[in-house]
Amino acid sequence: MTRALILGGTADASLLAAEVARARIDAVYSYGGRTRAPADQPLPTRVGGFGGVSGLADYIRRERITHVIDATHPFAAEMSRHAIEACAQTGAPLIALERAPWTKAPGDIWIEVADVTAAAAALPETPANVFLAIGRQHIAPFAAAPQHVYTLRFVDPPEAPLPFAADVIVSRGPFTFDGELEMMRARSIARIVARNSGGDGARAKIDAARMLGLPVIMIARPRLPERLRVESVAEIMQWLGHRACLGA
Repeated sequence: MTRALILGGTADASLLAAEVARARIDAVYSYGGRTRAPADQPLPTRVGGFGGVSGLADYIRRERITHVIDATHPFAAEMSRHAIEACAQTGAPLIALERAPWTKAPGDIWIEVADVTAAAAALPETPANVFLAIGRQHIAPFAAAPQHVYTLRFVDPPEAPLPFAADVIVSRGPFTFDGELEMMRARSIARIVARNSGGDGARAKIDAARMLGLPVIMIARPRLPERLRVESVAEIMQWLGHRACLGA
């Protein structure tokens, strides 16, 4: 019998959970616990870490997990590495649902960097209004450039003091092109820092930056060991031995 573990937290993972529930596949949806009020899922749900590689391996064995699906954010590298190692230890097959990264389009002004530290170093010396679209876990390196006026956007209000003064927007996506244009114009944003997350849900800010002629400091995805990966829910369902309805 199939019993799947979905490592989720993304819009793609929620779409997958809906299809898995519709197909009546026995599955558990796991949130990492970074969001205080995660979206409800149509599957049994757990919240929080597993306790490293050994904890995840123990969970797979204890819960008799037969298939593991890594549908975490493309930048959740630690969880993805833990899944690779835990599945290697337990013999559970692993697949990643990973959206394709964005590619430059005509009119894009991208400064491509390897990581968050390099992104902070790529900011100009001259003070500027900067939109940091990178999540609250990765903002510390920008404290080294306090001359800028930062705009941050979080799903939840920050619980601890930020390492620099910032305008914080509390909002949950997806965001629209018109909404991103309005936000950037209202705050006179001159530069954007973004992670190359890919997909449609977070793309509006990239399209708005192109429209406004703004530079985007684009952070590359972390490198991960080789693993089976696909880009669609339908391919995951086929891997599980079921056809995807996708709302039909």
